[in-house]
Amino acid sequence: MKTIRLKEGKERSLLRHHPWIFESAIARGGGDAGETVRVESHEGRFLAWAAFSPSSRIRARAWSFDEGQRIDAAFLRQRVAASIDARRLFDVQSDGLRLIHGEADGLPGLIVDRYGDTLVAQFLAAGTERWKAVLADALLAHTGLTRLYERSDASARGLEGLPEVTGWLRGEGPTEHVLREHEWRLSLDIAEGHKTGFYLDQRDSRKRFADTVARRGFERVLNCYCYTGGFTVAALAGQRAAGVRGHVTSIDSSAPALARAAANVALNGFDAADTAFMDADVNASLRQFQKEGRRFDAIVLDPPKFAPTVAHAERAARAYKDINRLALALLEPGGVLFTYSCSGGISADLFHKIVASAGSDAGVDGYITERMGGAPDHPMTIAFPEGEYLKGLMVVRKPGA
Repeated sequence: MKTIRLKEGKERSLLRHHPWIFESAIARGGGDAGETVRVESHEGRFLAWAAFSPSSRIRARAWSFDEGQRIDAAFLRQRVAASIDARRLFDVQSDGLRLIHGEADGLPGLIVDRYGDTLVAQFLAAGTERWKAVLADALLAHTGLTRLYERSDASARGLEGLPEVTGWLRGEGPTEHVLREHEWRLSLDIAEGHKTGFYLDQRDSRKRFADTVARRGFERVLNCYCYTGGFTVAALAGQRAAGVRGHVTSIDSSAPALARAAANVALNGFDAADTAFMDADVNASLRQFQKEGRRFDAIVLDPPKFAPTVAHAERAARAYKDINRLALALLEPGGVLFTYSCSGGISADLFHKIVASAGSDAGVDGYITERMGGAPDHPMTIAFPEGEYLKGLMVVRKPGA
C-alpha cells in the first residue's frame, strides 16, 4: 500500500473527518490515478484511506478514517447501499431524486440521480473513475433497475485529468423523461440537459415559490435564467391555485431551453397566452424593464455558477450584486424576490452581504424571511460544509421602501 505523508500541522481537517487533502498539504508520497493510498500525519500517525488524484489540486479524497477498513468492492457496495437507503429519511415529492451526493455520502466524486426507471451518474474524480464498473453494478443491484446513463462531462473531470465521457453505461433506451414533481410534470433529456439532465436541487424552492404566489395572488412574475421553466410552471401553478389570471415572463439565453420551457407550460395545461419567453441577456433585460418603468410582484433570480472557486469570488460578487440591485428596483413594495447562488466560491454569509449591498445601492430595504438551500436529498454534512453550494434568500420588499 502506497503512503502519503502530510506536512506538519496539516492533519487538522482530517482529524475532523473532512475528506479533502490538498496538494499543498503533502510532504511526500503519491500513487497512480484513483489508487487507494494510506494518509499519515507528519509523525506517521494513520489518518485516512484515500483515492489519489495526481492531476488535481485536491490531491486525495478520503474513503475512510478507519485504519482497519479495507477499501474494496464490498466496501463500495456497502457505501452505495447506505446512501440509497438514507433517502428514505427525506420527504421527496418527486420520482426524480439524488441517490448519491458525493462527499456527503462518503463517495467523493460520485453523483447519481434517479429519473423514474433510469439512473444518471457522474464520475468526477480519479477514485470513482477507477471503481466505475463496481459502482455501476452496485447501483443497479441495489435499485433493481437496469438502465444507467453516464454524464461525466462536467468541468471537474478536466481538473482530474480525465476526459469527458457520456452515453449508456448499462442498458439502453430513450433519454427523454417526464418528471413528476409535486403536482406538476416537467420534461427533460438526460443526454442533453444541464448536470444530469435537470436541477433537482431546486425542487423544494419551486414548491415554496408556487405556494408564495398562490398565497399572495401575485399576477406579474419574472423568472430570470429560467432554463427549462421549472419556476415558470411553479408560478403558473400558484396563480391557478389562487384563481388569478396572471402573467409570467421568463428569460434565458438558450433557445433550446426556452423551447422546452414552453413545452413544459403546455404539458401542465397552462395557457401559452399567460407566458412570455425571452431569448435574451438577463442583465440587459432588467435594465430595459427599468427604463420602461415595469414592475413585478415576484421575481426569481437563479443564475448559473458565477464563482466555481473562492478565487473567482470577487468578480462573481459584482455580477450577483448587479442583478440583485436591478431586480430589487423592479420589485413592487410587498413583492417577493427569490434569489440564489449555486457558486461554491460564495458562502452563505457573503451572499447575504451581496444582496444587502444590492438593496442599499437600489435604495430598497426588505425583510429576509427565509434562507433556502438544496433539497434534502442533496445533503450538507457536519464534516463537509462545502456541500452547501446552493444558497438562497427569500426577500420581501418593505412597503414604502
